[in-house]
Amino acid sequence: MQQAMSVFVLNSKAAKPVDMDEESRSCDTEQPTAHTSDEQLMLAYCGGHSDASGIAAFNELFTRYKQPLFGFFRRRLADPAQAEELTQETFIVILRSSGRYEPTALFRTYLYSIGFTILRSHRRKLAFRALFQSTADTTREPAMHTSIEADIQIRQAVGRLEHIDREVLLLREFEQLSYAEIARVLGLPVNTVRTRLFRARTALHEILSAPVARLSAATLAEGATRVELKERS
Repeated sequence: MQQAMSVFVLNSKAAKPVDMDEESRSCDTEQPTAHTSDEQLMLAYCGGHSDASGIAAFNELFTRYKQPLFGFFRRRLADPAQAEELTQETFIVILRSSGRYEPTALFRTYLYSIGFTILRSHRRKLAFRALFQSTADTTREPAMHTSIEADIQIRQAVGRLEHIDREVLLLREFEQLSYAEIARVLGLPVNTVRTRLFRARTALHEILSAPVARLSAATLAEGATRVELKERS
């Protein structure tokens, strides 16, 4: 497991999992391909996590999901460093629980279920600390540093949705999970997922369609004049 854990490099496309002994990589070792399913890779690791083929299988899984999983946390946390930390923690949990893995669902469903559990635990810890540190709400949506007004409006609108509706929408639109997968991750009936998704999309449309009060330069000037006259009187 220690060898597999050495591949955790989230933001470097050039980084490669090369911490294994070169001697263990014989040309006879079967390497995973793009056609190998996630479930086959996980089973390969579970069946041979101590040898080169098992480590190569897990490395391939990590390569496939490190950025999507980071994005999952980044959309829900303000601090990118925390998102990276929880991404690594998720993969560590998968490594440590590999002996109990059973392919009863898609691997990505299994992955995001663990990620969601870790996220909830993280939020509980933040809320607990906030009680004693008098900090501001630490479960707010990510602070965006972008000049694209439309992107800001969408993210703010998503942040105004109810918690479960927001999670269903994000899992569907960003993680692109099926209704059945979302139901499994959130522990909801499939019909509830459908209803929540429809409600979230409707609410989001209404929020984005609502007129936004914008003050023109003339209105601002008029207001400033009124304030000035009031101060003089």
